[in-house]
Amino acid sequence: MGKVADAVLAAGGEAIGVIPRDLADKEIARNSLTKLHIVGSMHERKTMMADLADAFVLLPGGFGSWEEFCESVTWLQLGIHRKPCGVLNVAGYYDALLGLSQHAVAEGFLSAAHREMIVVGDNAAELLASLASVELPANAKWLPSRDR
Repeated sequence: MGKVADAVLAAGGEAIGVIPRDLADKEIARNSLTKLHIVGSMHERKTMMADLADAFVLLPGGFGSWEEFCESVTWLQLGIHRKPCGVLNVAGYYDALLGLSQHAVAEGFLSAAHREMIVVGDNAAELLASLASVELPANAKWLPSRDR
């Protein structure tokens, strides 16, 4: 994320960071950002990032990136937010993850409409253009109540 922030700043853009205090105290914070929010916990961080975001994009990364993106997609699926979610699939990096989501549709664990909420692009320009024009499904997934 640091390299992305540096590139955004070098191009004249704004880079806003949100980091929990314990990580900031360990000098992991990037003080060159346009704005840096220091919060009390990872939960506060994710909530603030969701509030600040116009969209959510999964870049090539590991567990933390995957977890935060999956939570954003789940929140969209549940109707907690109405912001587009996209995957930057550079050189097929996320082919396996995208295949897994198709498998979940085939097995009945995920509706095709909810799988299609995820916008995929091979390059940043393509992905950003698609995110700007995506129509999100009107139906949020709510679990039916059960008679007990």
